[in-house]
Amino acid sequence: MRVLAGLFRPVETVTAQGGRAVFYEAMGQVWLKAVVRRRRETGEAGAVVVVETLKAEVRADPRLEEGLCLRFSGADWKLVVLDQVSKAGWMVLELERVR
Repeated sequence: MRVLAGLFRPVETVTAQGGRAVFYEAMGQVWLKAVVRRRRETGEAGAVVVVETLKAEVRADPRLEEGLCLRFSGADWKLVVLDQVSKAGWMVLELERVR
């Protein structure tokens, strides 16, 4: 399955009150081919945290780097691992989201 994902860079700023705010700056779009999707649950202090991971292939793109946000199918995924040692012209991404 191929999906068109929006590519966003998190930008952190300091507010007038001294706090921090994060907004996402659009960088374009990329086509993803989902390969493996996993889900695990962890529990802390009576709360269940669901962590989903997704491995996907994309065409080699110089804009891609760890820490970026990819938005597709109504969810935001963080790019945690970028592997450029894929077949010629392709990269493998490991994405993660916490629900």
